[in-house]
Amino acid sequence: MTILMENEADEKIDFDYEKLLKKVILKAVELEQCPYECEVNLTFMDNNGIRELNRDFRGLDVPTDVLSFPMIDFDKPADFTIFDDDNTIAMYFNPESGELLLGDIVISTERAKEQAEEYGHSLKREICFLTAHSMLHLMGYDHIDENEKTVMEEKQNNILNSLGITRD
Repeated sequence: MTILMENEADEKIDFDYEKLLKKVILKAVELEQCPYECEVNLTFMDNNGIRELNRDFRGLDVPTDVLSFPMIDFDKPADFTIFDDDNTIAMYFNPESGELLLGDIVISTERAKEQAEEYGHSLKREICFLTAHSMLHLMGYDHIDENEKTVMEEKQNNILNSLGITRD
């Protein structure tokens, strides 16, 4: 699995985020039973940087905590059976590595710090939560209606709890 991480934020992250977020990403892929090696890109930004992305891609000129840019249009969440012909394989797999291109995650470290304080837990927990949440988006999950929201919340909790990442 290839996980590319870039920190474009000025704020210091006071834990080994590369090691921990790799575990979160791998656990999300494992629990969703993805049969492929995958590629994921994760970037940390400040509020201004993520605000610009939010404006450009979603038409919302405000900072947000996390943005997900999935590469795959799943008909059903985490339905990896869609890759059954050469055309879909060519569209969604890196030709050099053979890995499934899940997509990109962008997290605002500023917003994550604000939310960690607001919710009374650590920055580590908040960033892990945002990563788990975004990984589910990359695999086709959403939270538009109440049923979808319940499913995502349960899956997010399963990912974090299985790694011992709790609200502390």
